[in-house]
Amino acid sequence: MKIAVASDHAGYKLKEFVKAKLLERGHQVEDFGAHDEKSTDYPDHGRPAAEAVARGAVERAVLVCGAGIGMSMVANKVRSVRAALCGNLYSARMARAHNDANVLVLGARVIGEGLAEEILDLFLDTSFEGGRHARRVEKIET
Repeated sequence: MKIAVASDHAGYKLKEFVKAKLLERGHQVEDFGAHDEKSTDYPDHGRPAAEAVARGAVERAVLVCGAGIGMSMVANKVRSVRAALCGNLYSARMARAHNDANVLVLGARVIGEGLAEEILDLFLDTSFEGGRHARRVEKIET
């Protein structure tokens, strides 16, 4: 799978960790920055990554900022993006199974690498259940 990653300065270290885990799993990764811990604005990196999902250049994205809230807001402004801020395993599973989320958002100042890896794995390994949930997802798009 081709997956975009992006962060601001606060999420840089966790983004790099996530990127390494994605590469270990055999995914292709497109990195939209940040490329260091110098102060930067999350929309400058999150929006282009979300737009890559919307136009089909990548299948999914993982966005990281301090709390995850800013990246969630930015990504969900992009049509066809369903970004889910996940800080626990249940949310990651439901984001995929019931909401067909195509963008995972993580808060680097909220969770550590261990939980981030578990959330990432669950997000990538869980399929959309469709059925009654498909009708609901379609309503988001209109």
